[in-house]
Amino acid sequence: MNALSSSFDPSTRDSRAFRDALGRFGTGVTVVTCATRAGPLGITANSFASVSLDPPLVLWSPAKSSTRYPFFMAADNFAVHVMGAEQAHICSGFARRGDAFDGLDWETGPNGVPLINNCLSRFECTQHAVHDGGDHSIVVARVTRVSTRAGTPLLFFGGQYGGFTEPS
Repeated sequence: MNALSSSFDPSTRDSRAFRDALGRFGTGVTVVTCATRAGPLGITANSFASVSLDPPLVLWSPAKSSTRYPFFMAADNFAVHVMGAEQAHICSGFARRGDAFDGLDWETGPNGVPLINNCLSRFECTQHAVHDGGDHSIVVARVTRVSTRAGTPLLFFGGQYGGFTEPS
């Protein structure tokens, strides 16, 4: 007996149903930042993953439909910030606006990249390769510097931010 309540071919069903199914996968939350001629830019992303330890590579996947997409594609250097449970407001800000730096503790890194302080981990990156991924691009980056601290992660599940409960 199939315990799943719905089964469908995502190429023939509306994209919302596919997106909802993807939302069943809980992920961490990141903010990716880069420098532009107009100033610092950021975007909230949960499409982040490790790729390789040697060399140190990570990836993220920006949506081609985003107005911020061209700026990230043009950026040779950027940073990926893994956010803590207490930083949901930062992620909400960058989900709405790319210039949501007001009131944040941030600094400019050696390559001009805006670096948000006090996140769980921060990966300073150089673009390594870009691959087509349908309506997204897959950006593979070489990590040049890591900053990290202990803390509770911010998670994203079913379209909402949440936290992690330790098993009992």
